Amino acid sequence: MTLFTNKKVRKNIRKLTKKQLFVEYFFKYIIIGIGAAIAAFALEFFLLPNKIIDGGVIGISMMVSKLTKWNLGLVILCINLPFLAYVLTQKNGKLFVANVFYGVSMLAIFINIFTRHNQITEAPLLATVFGGMILGFGVGLILKNGSALDGTEILAIKLSKKIGYSVGEIIMFCNFFIYAAAGTLYGWDSAMYSILTYFVAYKVIDTVLEGVNGSKSALIISDYPKEIGDAIIKNLDISVTYQKGKGGYSGKEKNIIYCVINRLDITAMKKLIKEIDPEAFLVIQDVHEVEGVRIKKK
Repeated sequence: MTLFTNKKVRKNIRKLTKKQLFVEYFFKYIIIGIGAAIAAFALEFFLLPNKIIDGGVIGISMMVSKLTKWNLGLVILCINLPFLAYVLTQKNGKLFVANVFYGVSMLAIFINIFTRHNQITEAPLLATVFGGMILGFGVGLILKNGSALDGTEILAIKLSKKIGYSVGEIIMFCNFFIYAAAGTLYGWDSAMYSILTYFVAYKVIDTVLEGVNGSKSALIISDYPKEIGDAIIKNLDISVTYQKGKGGYSGKEKNIIYCVINRLDITAMKKLIKEIDPEAFLVIQDVHEVEGVRIKKK
């Protein structure tokens, strides 16, 4: 099944030269370094001075560093090493390990660069919101370019295949104990601010990874599929696919319309559909990644 009509299949796969690969990875590592600098800025200027911690390895490292007075950057690097060692045993894990090691090393360097500077705000709520936003933006840049700062995600992926829980559920389970320890060490107000920081950062990471104008997929079932499809193509400049379906109750053959649409165009699409067929059945779902398809003409 082809996703969109009038689309030519590419027969030749693009092959990158060594120079192109070098340029691609050079800029990728530049962005990872920028992301690490932004994350370190959030930690040193907002979170640490206000006794607010992050989840995962960084949160554990922040508490270990406070108790032992060891260098925070070095602690983060050391705690991540066992997780990196595990990835090395996996197929095609060497490149990812190199990316993560670079990202964590850059984070450690920038933490030490920023460590002697003063905090920006003493208000815990402001530190929570803005620290979480800045941290999420930095981590999002790092994740988007094939690196990471947290080995607990690697552990969660491994455990999810064995115990049947999702990666997110395992990470939240681990963070529960981390934030409980933070409450004991810093006080329960700090623990609650830390949890709020985690959710703010999580939402910003999603925005960075998916984009502000994230895409949605739409499935439309109507007795007027051609009219609706033509209207979407003409008015919204979005390609559609027609799929064959059969009503479970009526037993009638139907053409189902499928398309991927920018979330900003959803309201306009709903209006078009309603004008043509007020009884049309519409399902809209989130799409996390879209590659190799045309959503909108440039």
